[in-house]
Amino acid sequence: MVRKFVKMQGAGNDYIYFDCFAEELKDPSALAVRLSDRHKGIGGDGIVLISKSGVADAKMRMFNADGSEGKMCGNAIRCVGKYLYDSGIVQKEDVRIETASGIKSLRLYAEGGSVRQVCVDMGPADFTAANVPVLCSGERAVGMPLRVGGKEYSVTCVSMGNPHCVVFEDPDSVDLEKIGPLFENHPAFPERVNTEFAAKTGERSLKMRVWERGSGETMACGTGACAAAAAAVALGMFPRGEDIAVDVRGGRLIIRVGDTVLMTGPAETVFTGEIVL
Repeated sequence: MVRKFVKMQGAGNDYIYFDCFAEELKDPSALAVRLSDRHKGIGGDGIVLISKSGVADAKMRMFNADGSEGKMCGNAIRCVGKYLYDSGIVQKEDVRIETASGIKSLRLYAEGGSVRQVCVDMGPADFTAANVPVLCSGERAVGMPLRVGGKEYSVTCVSMGNPHCVVFEDPDSVDLEKIGPLFENHPAFPERVNTEFAAKTGERSLKMRVWERGSGETMACGTGACAAAAAAVALGMFPRGEDIAVDVRGGRLIIRVGDTVLMTGPAETVFTGEIVL
C-alpha cells in the first residue's frame, strides 16, 4: 500500500503526518518506530495521524519514536492546524482539535493562504501531584527535592496533558544523554516523565532543553515549554498573564500563563512524499 505523508516541524520538533480522514493506518505504533529512524526511515520525532472527529474539527493522535502513544504534543498540534487550513479541510482561523488529553482550541495566523504561526490554548497547568502523576508526600511537587543519579535536584512537576518535571539549572551544562533517561524512568514517575532543564535569561525569557519520554532529546517540546514557563511563574520568577519567550534548540515559543496556558509558535511544512507501507 502506498500512502502519502507530510513532514512538518514546529521549532525543530519534526513529525511525519498522515491524513487518515478516508482511511486509518494499521498498527501506528510499529509504524512510528520504523519511519522515525533517521537512517533507515523518513526521520522524525514520531508520527501524527489526522482524522475525523465527532466533537471537533479533527482528531490528532501522536506516536513517539519508540512507538508509545502520547496524549498531547504542543508543536505537533500547531502543524495539524496548518495542515487542515492549507489543505482546505477547514476554511476558518479558529479551529478545535480533539486529542487524548481533551479538545484544544487553536488560532491560526495565515499569510498568502498559508498558516505561519499558531496560538494554542493548552488548558490550565495542573500542579496536582496525583494528576501529573508524581509520587510525593504533598499535594503538589513545587520545588520538591529529588535525588537522581546520585545528585539532589529541586524539581517542579506539572501536567500539561502529559507529565513534566522542570529543573531550573543551566541547560547548557547538563549531560542530557546521561541524566535524561534517569529522570524519565525514575520511580517517582509511574508513567515516566518529560524533563526540562531551564534557566532564566531575561525579564521575560528563559532557555530550555528537554528530554522527552519515548523520544530522548528533541529540538523543541511545546508542552515542555509551557511546563517550564508555568513552573517559573509558580516559583515567582515571572508574573502571571504576560508573554514569556522560551528559547529551545530549534527556535522560540511564546508562552502566556494565566487561567490557561497559551502557546504561540511556528508551523512549517518540510516536504511531502509517498511511502510503501
